[in-house]
Amino acid sequence: MKKAIHILSLFSVLSFTSCEKYLDVEPRASVSDKQTIYDNASSQTALTGVYAALASGSYYGTTFQSIGYLNGDNIQWTGSQSQVQEFINHNVSADNSTISSAWSAIYLTISRANQVIQKVPGVTDPLLNQSTKDQIVGQAYFIRALAYFDLARTWGSVPLITKPTETATDNSGIPRSPQNEVYAQVLSDLDKAEPLLTETTDRHRATRKTVWALKSRYYLYRGDWANAELYATKLIVDNANYKLLKPFGSFFQNDARATQESVFELFYSAAETNGHRGQWQPQQNGGTRQWAPNDAFVALVNDPLIGGTRSVLVAKDNQNRWYGNLYYRSPATDPSYLIRIAELYLIRAEARSNQAPEGATVVNDKLAGGVADLNAVRDRSGLAGTPAVTKAGVLLAIENERRVEFAFEPHRWFDLVRTGRASAVLNITDVRKYLMPIPNDQLLIDPALGPNNPGY
Repeated sequence: MKKAIHILSLFSVLSFTSCEKYLDVEPRASVSDKQTIYDNASSQTALTGVYAALASGSYYGTTFQSIGYLNGDNIQWTGSQSQVQEFINHNVSADNSTISSAWSAIYLTISRANQVIQKVPGVTDPLLNQSTKDQIVGQAYFIRALAYFDLARTWGSVPLITKPTETATDNSGIPRSPQNEVYAQVLSDLDKAEPLLTETTDRHRATRKTVWALKSRYYLYRGDWANAELYATKLIVDNANYKLLKPFGSFFQNDARATQESVFELFYSAAETNGHRGQWQPQQNGGTRQWAPNDAFVALVNDPLIGGTRSVLVAKDNQNRWYGNLYYRSPATDPSYLIRIAELYLIRAEARSNQAPEGATVVNDKLAGGVADLNAVRDRSGLAGTPAVTKAGVLLAIENERRVEFAFEPHRWFDLVRTGRASAVLNITDVRKYLMPIPNDQLLIDPALGPNNPGY
């Protein structure tokens, strides 16, 4: 029977059998729906299911990230599907399958997190002490925060679902909450996660430090410059665990994973592969090269005064065509890089610079601090310090640096939208296109989601 994808049946919410290989967790025996989370082992398995949903092909495994890639100005689509070209053209249809797939995957992640948040605290098992419960629930809060953050920045107003789905109709008829309320939910979840998690370093699982990193990004998007700086600094000063690696390729080349560059990355294995490789690599390497760097980006990254050592992000195939080389491993076990320390440096650079008064020059302490953070990222890539000396010039330099630094990570589109620069840079004449449409298949099933975002 047809049912809303964001309103998942209990079976689909709690069926973790397809994801239990993730992080090599042993499968659990089949149990009844109401007892799926009932002891230490099932609680751990449920949390693994949350991570598996986050890492799935329709979320950070491929599809959601493509919204950030293809809407920007670094990537071209070489395939034949017209729906993918819609992102390049900034004319996305509400019938676009990428939008529908990403929406469903994010709500699946939220549904699994809701189960953990609601049920693990009540589990009675001598093997599951309070500290372990806190770690499990804290991680679920963090992932739910990230999921709602992604929904807010992509679609704006969306349904807020924070209770477990026990029946197929539990979460039907819930209207969309305004974007500000969705962002408020993000912060609420991060605030709940922070005291539950320990202040340790784990690049594959959420800790208190991971919460700080996402809080820094959250505050950047919200224009709270002081807090964006505050939380970025918490990780930057922890240079025993986080640092900008030289040369640039050190965090991903030679099968590197979980380096000091990484704050939070998703783990993949030969059993649970990352779909990025197939999209980026050329046919000679077993890929399709359907996503490829465009000529403008190739010129930038290969310019020694702009790209520096980041030129390792691209390579040429046997047909003399450029391809992206961040995801290259065979089998496709490349991590998905969700937060790197370079992002925290550039968040702090932008936050500091925005705290300087209009018309300020680098004699201003805040602007000078922003320049220092920007130059740290540039130096890592073998570049000289920025020549920018005014607030406007420094902010533009940071924008341009982020374009190259995170070329094949899903930042460019969202950066231009949050700063209001997408129209000028991408020639988008209709600012309503800054938000993606609510998928039509969802609107047909649950009319409470309507009307669609303006412009669709």
